[in-house]
Amino acid sequence: MKPRHSLLRTKTVEQSIAETDEPDHRLKRNLGALDLTVFGVGVIIGAGIFVYTGSVAATNAGPAIAISFAIAGLACALAALCYAEFASTVPVAGSAYTFSYATFGELVAWIIGWDLMLEFTVGAAALATGFSGYLQNVLAGTPLEVPAAIGSAADGAVDLPAVLISLLVAGVLAGGIKLSSRVNQVVVAIKLAVVGLVIVLGITYIKASNYTPFIPDSIPTPDSEGSFWKTPLVSTLFGWEPATYGVAGVIAGASIVFFAFIGFDVVATTAEETRNPQRNVPIGILGSLAIVTVLYIAVSLVVTGMQSYTDIDPEDAAPLATAFDAVGITWIADVIAIGATIGLTVVVLILMLGQTRVTFAMARDGLLPQWLAKVHPRHGTPYRVTAVTGIGVALLSGFVDFATLGDLVSIGTLFAFALVSIGVLVLRRTRPDLPRAFRTPAVGVVATLSVLMCGYLMLNLIGETWVRFLVWMGIGLLVYAVYGRTHSRLVSGSGTPEVAER
Repeated sequence: MKPRHSLLRTKTVEQSIAETDEPDHRLKRNLGALDLTVFGVGVIIGAGIFVYTGSVAATNAGPAIAISFAIAGLACALAALCYAEFASTVPVAGSAYTFSYATFGELVAWIIGWDLMLEFTVGAAALATGFSGYLQNVLAGTPLEVPAAIGSAADGAVDLPAVLISLLVAGVLAGGIKLSSRVNQVVVAIKLAVVGLVIVLGITYIKASNYTPFIPDSIPTPDSEGSFWKTPLVSTLFGWEPATYGVAGVIAGASIVFFAFIGFDVVATTAEETRNPQRNVPIGILGSLAIVTVLYIAVSLVVTGMQSYTDIDPEDAAPLATAFDAVGITWIADVIAIGATIGLTVVVLILMLGQTRVTFAMARDGLLPQWLAKVHPRHGTPYRVTAVTGIGVALLSGFVDFATLGDLVSIGTLFAFALVSIGVLVLRRTRPDLPRAFRTPAVGVVATLSVLMCGYLMLNLIGETWVRFLVWMGIGLLVYAVYGRTHSRLVSGSGTPEVAER
């Protein structure tokens, strides 16, 4: 049996499930399969369609951005199968953090939990800045136009709309999971209507000539030679010349648009608030991912078919609206901008939901201050951690630009997916007796391919992103060494069964 101070101490699956019934930490089970699927669709349809479609087509992949989305979608699908098995086996708040606690031990669980905090918090901040960009597009030229000084972290003093939407969303989350679900359902319906309108109307304006060449010829990346900071890590490690477009550009594009798929793992964080999670969580994860992958590919083909990728402004925060402006349909551009503005609010909401549930689980385990895990007596929500998260997201979105935030989220998400894929294999070996409502098919092949794809996509992110990621993880290890290691409930034994053997 591992000693209580061992970094490899684990918390059993049974122990994790038992803790969900503690009165002060019990979350309300209000969600069904439809709620989870809508949550997944609501959070995934965001920057991928409304922001990244234009920028990645212009700077990385050209019309082949559709292939970039397909590659990223495949990597997510492999990881989703592993997530679905874990979530149906361990239906507890915390997602990959909780899964890792049961398989790898506390240190790795802390690392993945800290990583998920990066994914969800920074992701919510990135989408808040995306919301701000579309809102300013809607209000431009009206008496309510947002002044440049308070409309952008890059060009002004602060991005005030991003700050305000972050705080508003935190208030909605504190009001209860069912309220959040109802708001999400309404907004998702609006987003799907807008996306459907883009596809149906956009098809009639496609020019086949804009698809030629579908994969543009590779060209050297300007001003990046010899610069570790702006060069994909794979080029630095293997001495490959950095390039734009071509096959390398398509793969690099997949690494970037991977950010667009974050969110299906948020479904796993709500397992503790779900009725019949063994059945409903896998449906929510796999169903939402399938729906949005098809929509992403369709929209990317429409946008690059309507407008040559060479004419797309990579700095444009509203590329779908601009594409319709280019063909003279200004009214649809306004509809898209309004729909995107409304739609991005719910993405911020659900990413913040994921962040609060991960932090809640870590605090309940004592790895973070336990006062954060206090649940509101009436709403049944972790209201304290929700308030802290809202303030953190508001500060990030108000003072950091979208591109920096997006790349950080991508690397954090890929890292989490790789660990979950490995964890499924470990739990199959260490706890074959556990009931599994969903079993990953061909688990050895699926998990291995997931790890390899996630790892390779991580390597295609630039050195600057890697340095920021490693600094964040280093800070996390320091926090664990100073606080989490000694305050863990597995050390104190407060209200927990004895530590499990590995």
